Amino acid sequence: MKLTVFGATGGIGQEIVRQALNAGHEVTAVVRDPARLPVTGPHLTVFRADLSAPEAVRPAVAGRDAVLSGLGARSRKDAGVATRLSRTVLSAMEAEGVRRLLVVSAAPVGPEPEGDGMLDRTMRGLVSAVLRDVYADLREMEAELARSATDWTVVRPPRLQNKPLTGSYRTVVGGFPHRGRFIARADVAHAMLAMIDDPGTVKQGLGVAY
Repeated sequence: MKLTVFGATGGIGQEIVRQALNAGHEVTAVVRDPARLPVTGPHLTVFRADLSAPEAVRPAVAGRDAVLSGLGARSRKDAGVATRLSRTVLSAMEAEGVRRLLVVSAAPVGPEPEGDGMLDRTMRGLVSAVLRDVYADLREMEAELARSATDWTVVRPPRLQNKPLTGSYRTVVGGFPHRGRFIARADVAHAMLAMIDDPGTVKQGLGVAY
């Protein structure tokens, strides 16, 4: 497949690019600074853009089978970036007639897992309070997706880890895995790539965790 990856220099974005290339896909990685992307390969095209306007990124999405995004705030001071940049991506995709889009959100944005104990509920509450602005941004981003004409999928991981790919994780459509507290960035990327051709994930939010 021909794939475009936004946020390609981030932890999940790099994993998407690396795993997609290893699977034989043609990948366009959209970055602001090419020097920050350590991944290389004969089927990789690095597209430099600052995502300031849809016209600037239309060439990066034109003719693609799917677009995957790891865009998002890295800290509280970046709150708002997910919605703002996703609007640019959505506008470019709709202008080019590209429909399939998979994005990363976060577990607290989705519904509460059923059956979790007091400890899990307390920890989620504390994290949500500290990152209130970040999660508000992600909720608005998801609302933008729902209003769009794209065939979107939102992937909602819990706390992220820098660990090797396992391929062993749980996904729940419209919910979240019971007691799912962690997941490696590599496995989030693996899940997103596996969902591209899955019609059951279209216009759905999915919790993913160990």
